[in-house]
Amino acid sequence: MSRVLVTALAVATLAVTAPAVAAEEARPAETITWGACTDQTLINAGAECGHLQVPLDHSRPRGEKIQLALSRVKHKAPDARYQGVMLTIPGGPGGSGLLLATRGPRVPNHAGDAYDWVGFDPRGVGSSKPALSCIPNHMDYNRPNYVPTTRQLEETWLRRSKSYADACAEKNSRALLENMKTTDTVKDMESIREALGAEQLNFYGYSYGTYLGQVYGTLFPRHVRRMVLDSTVDPRNVWYQAFLNQDLASDVNLGIWFGWVASHDDVYHLGKTQAAVKHVFDAQLKKLAAAPAGGYIGPDEFLDVFLQASYRQLNWTLLGDALAKFGKGDWQTMKGLFDAFGGRGDDNGYAVYVAVVCTDVKLPPSWQQWRRDNWRTHEKAPYFTWQNAWYNAPCRYWPAKPGKPVKVDGSKVPSVLMIGETLDAATPYEGSLEVRSRFPGARLIGEPGGTSHAITPRGNACVDNRIAGYLATGALPERKPGRTADVECAPLPLPVPPNPSP
Repeated sequence: MSRVLVTALAVATLAVTAPAVAAEEARPAETITWGACTDQTLINAGAECGHLQVPLDHSRPRGEKIQLALSRVKHKAPDARYQGVMLTIPGGPGGSGLLLATRGPRVPNHAGDAYDWVGFDPRGVGSSKPALSCIPNHMDYNRPNYVPTTRQLEETWLRRSKSYADACAEKNSRALLENMKTTDTVKDMESIREALGAEQLNFYGYSYGTYLGQVYGTLFPRHVRRMVLDSTVDPRNVWYQAFLNQDLASDVNLGIWFGWVASHDDVYHLGKTQAAVKHVFDAQLKKLAAAPAGGYIGPDEFLDVFLQASYRQLNWTLLGDALAKFGKGDWQTMKGLFDAFGGRGDDNGYAVYVAVVCTDVKLPPSWQQWRRDNWRTHEKAPYFTWQNAWYNAPCRYWPAKPGKPVKVDGSKVPSVLMIGETLDAATPYEGSLEVRSRFPGARLIGEPGGTSHAITPRGNACVDNRIAGYLATGALPERKPGRTADVECAPLPLPVPPNPSP
């Protein structure tokens, strides 16, 4: 449509449209009615909870509404030292953020006390209404082997993926599925700011939450005061290439864990070298492919549990103990970990995950490309590649149309403090370097050799004290030239297992 025609139409309809526009501009922000929380952790933290109505479709602000669940722990410092709202942004997509409101006391030197810490469940998540669910037991026991070594296995997984997408279409509002993009949640975050009456927000984002922070800073830069990003998503790889990058990095970290287990052979007795522990691990996988342990733990469940070794070193001792016991016939411990890590019988987090990644951007439509790329990656990363591929495969059948991602531009965001461990598998470190390059006001704390993901503040004084200083005064390290961290901190020491039994 030509510019001339648009102008003519605007003039012709001015008398009709102007009052409506004025009324829309004058529309008061929704409010949050705060009350008691029901979660014991939030109760213990003195939090209050509530819901906020937001448009299901932000392009139709007077249309259907949905509700976001929020939590708040108000500032403990005197009002004269109040520094505003700290909106915490959960990972995922699909992670609940209500408990993040309790993070303030973890920041050293009481630097968190000057903020109101606000958590929220993003649209579709947890206590927000409606909450997405498609097939609650989709990720439970007795699934086909992840690695499609036969055409029958591949076709079985494709049918499972399609059935999940079909169930999502059947059991959830089409309008909601069409409005689950990152940009929708970012506009929800802006609605939260308006409802709280804050001119600007401070942000603390984790993992996928860092991408929400990037997009918010791109779309609403003047409303950003301070921002902490822990484990940063690379905006260039949303989302297909991100899957493949994660596969490679996760297998590397599992190998590092094998080496750590070997260094504690006096405790675990699984071998004194990385190769020896790997051999034990592979032998168990082969046995499970033939017959699930206890009728529950097959290769899929086994790999799901040990993916945690790639995410957080805090779990290493737990996993070492589980593998040692598993070799002695104790499959019950492994089952307990699978139940704990997987959230059995509740697919809400997974349903939201696919609803977001399947509509943020158009993924390759050709299964031949998926097959080719994943087998090529599998050659280098045989443990987690096909697990991740099937996790995302419902996108091939997704009932809602994909959008186009925002081009992240942080040139107008005043300041950002980023933290990244250089061997983080879920959000590889190159993403932190890329986002730093797009945010001139950003400074990056790098942790060379660290393999953990999104854990700050967690007792690493070198990192946590800089976070505290930034939250207290806005102070940032001097920015170094080039594509590099601005300051480096050693990661937390490797965990030490309990002493071996006499």
